[in-house]
Amino acid sequence: MMRTSITDTPTSSIVKPSFKEAFLFWLKLGFISFGGPAGQIGIMHEFLVDQKKWISDRKFLHALNYCMLLPGPEAQQLATYIGWLLHGTAGGLVAGIFFVLPSVFILLGLSIAYVLFGKIAWVAALFYGLKPAVVAIVILALIKIGKKSLISIFHYVIAALSFIGIFFFDIPFPYLIVGAVLLGWLGKKILPNLFNQKQGGAQKLADESGYYLHSGSDIPGTGFSTKRLVMQVMVALLLWVAPFALFYTGTSQAFWQQLSLFFTKAALVTFGGAYAVLPYVAQVTVEKFNWLSNLQMIDGLALGETTPGPLIMVLAFVGFMAGYNHFQSSIVMGSLGLFLTTYYTFLPCFLFILAGAPIIEKTQDNPQVKALLSIVTAAVVGVILNLTIYFALAVVAPQKIISSLDYFSLTWIIVSFLAMYRFRVGMITWICVSALAGLLYYLGNEFVL
Repeated sequence: MMRTSITDTPTSSIVKPSFKEAFLFWLKLGFISFGGPAGQIGIMHEFLVDQKKWISDRKFLHALNYCMLLPGPEAQQLATYIGWLLHGTAGGLVAGIFFVLPSVFILLGLSIAYVLFGKIAWVAALFYGLKPAVVAIVILALIKIGKKSLISIFHYVIAALSFIGIFFFDIPFPYLIVGAVLLGWLGKKILPNLFNQKQGGAQKLADESGYYLHSGSDIPGTGFSTKRLVMQVMVALLLWVAPFALFYTGTSQAFWQQLSLFFTKAALVTFGGAYAVLPYVAQVTVEKFNWLSNLQMIDGLALGETTPGPLIMVLAFVGFMAGYNHFQSSIVMGSLGLFLTTYYTFLPCFLFILAGAPIIEKTQDNPQVKALLSIVTAAVVGVILNLTIYFALAVVAPQKIISSLDYFSLTWIIVSFLAMYRFRVGMITWICVSALAGLLYYLGNEFVL
């Protein structure tokens, strides 16, 4: 039984969630995780920290900081990390798998419909209303994470420099992280009080009463073990090799090996999220491998942005089109390509968390590590701001000129922000309202025409 050390009023203690309760939450999250990494992290924070109080702000941010350093989708890895904290390896696997699984089958259905029927008008209509609501969700997440992460003037400076670097100069995300860490180390050497928190910041972060998991929790089974680490690496390698023996035979062997090796490589270089790796994937798969066309790649990005789950699921669409086109319009081979692409994209994520989290848990009370990770989070705030602007511009001004402003989307962003921020309308409720608004707007235009 897990012991917690909440030292405030005993009545504020939260009972450990059952495995079934956690399973149902992770399953639901897989269907509502819209909004890219910022929106997904915001949804998890809303439910896990604010509503269910399964984990405190400080513990949540500590896990997030580590996930931000890893290649791969940080929101999915954060879910895996928290699931592991709650229920060990089984909890981590359930959280990580079900974060992705619903979007796999939704994207599979949309991909099949895409090749069979072309453009899907009713899907576009539903998500036409959903997209501006998602922008508002991302804005809310940015505000919430910024308030928790920017705890000193230096953190604000790092966030601003990070935004300037990625927005104006297209500096890759890993370089921003390295630069932020170097600036933090140098600044700490010159000015020891550089990381002093703004007034009230320490009080806010230190108050962890009323949470099941917090920085003082004693969690059995989370300690580091060399034997367990070796076993985890061996199992991961076995799982990586297994499909070669199961599927890669005959004349198609070269194609499946190429697909597996490419998406494994893509999974290991996805620092900075999907937007950082998509240009590389598009260049190789379109121009070198000829798995799909430029227009199909753009359509895949649109499908990925309008489904729950991490945006990196766009790679699954690429895998579907690769199998579909290579095997002369075979939906079966396209589906196999989608599943294998998903498998190789997310397999490293589980190894990074299940093997690395025990090490990270040992460092949560190390002031130097905490200061380092807080700098990383501050840099990430700047990156999330960049993604927020990028997504907002894509929704409101898709042609990037003022005369092409989408006034419905602009209005709905404002309405959505006010509804969720000012009037506290539930996120899931508003997602449904927004999808319905988009469908009604589309039907209204069809009726007028």
